Amino acid sequence: MPDPGRTHDITAARRDHLLAHLRATGFGALADLGFLGLDDDPDNPVVVTGFKATRARKLTPGQKDGNRALAAGRVPVERGFAHLKNWRILTKLRTDPARATHLFRALLVLTNVDATTDN
Repeated sequence: MPDPGRTHDITAARRDHLLAHLRATGFGALADLGFLGLDDDPDNPVVVTGFKATRARKLTPGQKDGNRALAAGRVPVERGFAHLKNWRILTKLRTDPARATHLFRALLVLTNVDATTDN
């Protein structure tokens, strides 16, 4: 069941046990600063987030480079989500959620193939 739009990303990830699922499958995730503090194992992280600056602590050049690299890795997925919203696929979809997952994966692959062949 989908969450209301007001549900924060990290709250939904904790409720759905995202870390346990990632560790069970051996996958990891590149996440935005909305997931900062989610991963509870610094020795074996599965969720990689960027560095957050504060007024008192500015980012070092290395941290800024790390944030840029992380953002570049997340671009294809963010672009795929933008297409799902722009194409209004979610409003038109009337199928079993398991089939929807396969459809979303295929759409993200096709979107990313299109994005890599644009150059």
